[in-house]
Amino acid sequence: MKHAKKLIPVAIAALIFSACQKNDQPISEIATKKVETNNIVGHVYTLSNQVAGNEVLDYTRSSTGHLTWSASYSTGGTGTGGGLGNQGALILTTTGNFLLAVNPGSNTIASLEISGSGLTLVSTVSSGGMMPISITQYGNFVFVLNAGGDGNISGFTMDGDGNLTAIAGSTRPLSSTMSGPAQISFVQDGKVLVVTEKATNKIISYTVDGSGTAGMMHSITSANPTPFGFAVGHNNYIYVSEADGGAPGASTVSSYYVGMDGAITLATGPVSAGQTAACWVVVTNNGKYVYATNTGDNNVSSFLAGSSGSLEVLEAIAGTTEAGPIDAAFSNNSKFLYVLNAGGHSIDAFSVGNNGSLNSLQTVAGIPEGATGLAAK
Repeated sequence: MKHAKKLIPVAIAALIFSACQKNDQPISEIATKKVETNNIVGHVYTLSNQVAGNEVLDYTRSSTGHLTWSASYSTGGTGTGGGLGNQGALILTTTGNFLLAVNPGSNTIASLEISGSGLTLVSTVSSGGMMPISITQYGNFVFVLNAGGDGNISGFTMDGDGNLTAIAGSTRPLSSTMSGPAQISFVQDGKVLVVTEKATNKIISYTVDGSGTAGMMHSITSANPTPFGFAVGHNNYIYVSEADGGAPGASTVSSYYVGMDGAITLATGPVSAGQTAACWVVVTNNGKYVYATNTGDNNVSSFLAGSSGSLEVLEAIAGTTEAGPIDAAFSNNSKFLYVLNAGGHSIDAFSVGNNGSLNSLQTVAGIPEGATGLAAK
């Protein structure tokens, strides 16, 4: 009963912010037949997040940005089968040699090695808390955000072979036991961790020392309610979606500067594109263009970002998607943008123009209900 009581705040938060995690259409079967291609230049990955067993779903990417189903690989744990209200459930390491994934149903995290023959599960370890939903990596340090129970962050080392080991004394609480966290990410070259909290309307940070231990917490109230997903841009600016509880047309994106000491200051915002439930954010490699998926309006907004954190709407509707767009990811050259659709159970592919415009390429059907996270290379 004690553990069940601690899960109540998470369940309430999931109801309040359901606009950012739609799953309202029947599940589709994943196609198992590979399509022949001789033009594979990359991959796009998502997590199945299924109760029976969590898997990484692998799609090959052609030079034109089109995706083809390839294979699925176990993460050694289980999912929840439903939306997590999160960003960053699946990431590529900075070297591009490993994938890191959360197993929210079994309270573990996993590392998988990437090779020419596919993925190999290397390590599955306890997340240091309950219901891990987001993961981040810098160098040999990995941190996970646990949303269940009272919520916390917990740290790990990762060796060159991808093995994960918990860092003693690295677990830290969030700002509240009912914070409704969404994402964790390293900033300042691995010296600061940032976490968004939907229920408290706070963005919090922790300094990280040379041993990988998180230290003092800083916090700032977001410029608009419900800070959700964020992307780390150049010069230690982060671009945060503010869903405003899913109110129609009220979502915004704001930029914040994260200092070496962990202090967070508002740079620009809130900036409105007039859309609903902006929840997931990505930024191009050159730091110039920022994109937010709008779960309530089934589209993507684009923003122009300046080197000093300035932010302005480029296109309120840069691209349209299938129902319930959530996670997004760029290919490693930022030429292609991929969007996971929770309601449509699909992935939309777009090409990215030199001026930041989006051109629809393809919709890949058959993604399972509850799938979460998106990574591309």
